[in-house]
Amino acid sequence: MILNVFEGGSMTASQEPIWIVRDYLRCSGCRKCEIACSLFHEERIWPEASRIRVFMLVPGAEFPHFCTQCDDHPCVESCPVDALSVSKETGAILVDKEKCTACGLCINACPGKIPHIHPLEKYAVICDLCGGEPQCVKVCREGGWNALRIITKADERNLGRDRAYKLYARKPEEVTRDLVASLYGETEGELV
Repeated sequence: MILNVFEGGSMTASQEPIWIVRDYLRCSGCRKCEIACSLFHEERIWPEASRIRVFMLVPGAEFPHFCTQCDDHPCVESCPVDALSVSKETGAILVDKEKCTACGLCINACPGKIPHIHPLEKYAVICDLCGGEPQCVKVCREGGWNALRIITKADERNLGRDRAYKLYARKPEEVTRDLVASLYGETEGELV
C-alpha cells in the first residue's frame, strides 16, 4: 500500500506514483530524516548509508537532498548492467544490489548528482521511497517541521505544477545558493 500525506497531515491509501515535496525553509537541519532512513534500510543509525542526506554548505542553511524520481530517469538509462529500475507502485528508482557494479554512471547522469555509493557494500544508493511509506516524511511530520510531504504526481499536475519536482534535481551547491538567497538576501546567495 502506498500512503499519501496531505497538508493536514492525514494519510490515505493511494495507487498513484508519489514523490516527496521539500520545503527547504522549514528544514531545521536536525538530520532525523537521515537517522530514520538508515534505521529502515540498514537497521542501524548510519547517515553515510542513508538514502537522504542533509547538506549544510553554509551555516544555517541545511536542506535534505535525495532522489526526485524524475520522469525521464536518466540514472536508469545510464546503467550499463540494468541494475536500476522504476517501481510501478511508487515510481521510485530501485537498485538491484546483486547487479550493481558501483561504476558511478548513474551519479554522473543525475542532474543533481544525488545517488552515491554505499560506504561498505559498494552499490548505488538511491531513495526508494521506503516502499511507499517514506520514513523521512514520517519523522519530519512527527517532529512538527513538515519540511517533507508526500504528494502524488497526479496531484501535482492537477495543481498546475506539472514538473515542479524537477526543481529539486539540482546539485547541493545550486540548492544552497538559492536557499541562502532566500534566507539572507540575493547578494548573500552570490557568496556561495
